[in-house]
Amino acid sequence: MITTREINYDVDGLSMIAHLAQPDSPGPWPAVLIGHDGVGLDEYQRQRADDLATHGYLALAMDYHGGEVFFNRPDAMLARVMPLLANVERMQVIGHAALDILLAQPGVDPNRIAALGYGAGGQIVLELARIGVTFKAIAAFHPGLPEPMAEDWTDVTSTLLLCTGSEDPLCTPEQVLTFGRTLQETEVDWRVNIYGGAKHAFWARPRKPDGSLAEGAIHTMATVAGIGYHPKHTTRAWQAVLDLFSEIL
Repeated sequence: MITTREINYDVDGLSMIAHLAQPDSPGPWPAVLIGHDGVGLDEYQRQRADDLATHGYLALAMDYHGGEVFFNRPDAMLARVMPLLANVERMQVIGHAALDILLAQPGVDPNRIAALGYGAGGQIVLELARIGVTFKAIAAFHPGLPEPMAEDWTDVTSTLLLCTGSEDPLCTPEQVLTFGRTLQETEVDWRVNIYGGAKHAFWARPRKPDGSLAEGAIHTMATVAGIGYHPKHTTRAWQAVLDLFSEIL
């Protein structure tokens, strides 16, 4: 059985509530930092941490909303996320605070650290790599993308997996490939998965007004435009993450 617990820490003027999942095997363990999407740290990212722990990784799902989850409040979510994405240093401070929590856990192998990010959380982990955090591997789903400046990625040694949907209007395949060409200039090891027919946040199941999960694939509550659930690609994309970490770590 894996072990899970919440970890409280303060950053960005908020009290964050991260989710830690620890394997039941003896350490030291490779470790994964997880960044949630703009909605907030919900059970999907917690389950990703738990699943990684069952595969032998120590996983910390960071929080950057102070425990807030914006399931049916897209305007409130954007009011929180857009200023954050516009401030690179702020993202780096938030990400580093969570990374420090992860690295402080007993049993972590500091030479085998990876990252997994969704949306704004994807940009947070990419920004950490850009300033020198030596992740072995990064998987980023429809991330906010840093400015494609080759000089910023010259010393990056991570293997990057960038994923988005073919119908994602917020993180388009063209944007991902433009960023990939920047990585190519600096000889970063990178790959891209484009999921045919998938929209933004294709892994996020629809919810009822009370926040509980709904059946089917259609979002019935207010969301940001261009979001849609794609169950087949959700499974395929998660397998791609496990394959990447297994290969590199």
